[in-house]
Amino acid sequence: MSLLLQKAVRNRLLKALSPDNFLLLQPHLKARRTELRQTVIEPNQLITQLFFPETGYVSLVTQGAQGDKVEIGIVGREGVVGASPVLLGSDRTPHHCFVQAAGEMLAIETPALCAAVDQSPSLRRLLLRYTLVQFVEASQTAFINASYQLEARLARWILMCHDRVDGDELTMTHDFAAVMLGVQRTSATLGIQALEGRRLIKAQRGRITVTDRPGLVALADHSYGLPEAEYARLIEAA
Repeated sequence: MSLLLQKAVRNRLLKALSPDNFLLLQPHLKARRTELRQTVIEPNQLITQLFFPETGYVSLVTQGAQGDKVEIGIVGREGVVGASPVLLGSDRTPHHCFVQAAGEMLAIETPALCAAVDQSPSLRRLLLRYTLVQFVEASQTAFINASYQLEARLARWILMCHDRVDGDELTMTHDFAAVMLGVQRTSATLGIQALEGRRLIKAQRGRITVTDRPGLVALADHSYGLPEAEYARLIEAA
């Protein structure tokens, strides 16, 4: 089987690696197709594989004692799923990581990635920088959920999903939007209707289409853009 060439990958984090660091991972990267709602990492279970999304994206969700769920992060072609706890010395995460938009990933066994970062300080440094970006995103989400109105929060979430796909169509149900935003379904429905009324999106059964991205950015205001700017600074400009 031929090895995947770095110039052929779509994952931005893999593209940002030096050629030598990519060569450390190259023999271990295996293509996998994903399905909607597929679990890739179970909460509180041993992390045996890590995943570099090529298309589609994964939600990182935390769950309360009463079963309520809130999304704390999204990982798409800019990143890697599961690396943060591993890099920080843990073998598991309390978060449920599942596919929010189906696509393709490059999987790598956890021991193979650990061996590579042990061999290359520069690879470890870059992946730890990505871990910092994820921390910024999670902390920004907590701030936004406490400080911004639902419409702005919904606009931010749509923008983050839109960043991780080709084209303008997103898979999204009202139930799923409610879970991701930590609100009741009726609130999510009203938020989607409000954005549609502003002609920022077009909602159809099970999906929405972004029709005015600049308008979404304006509505999201400063709730959107900080993690994205940190990614550009720490990863792409490194």
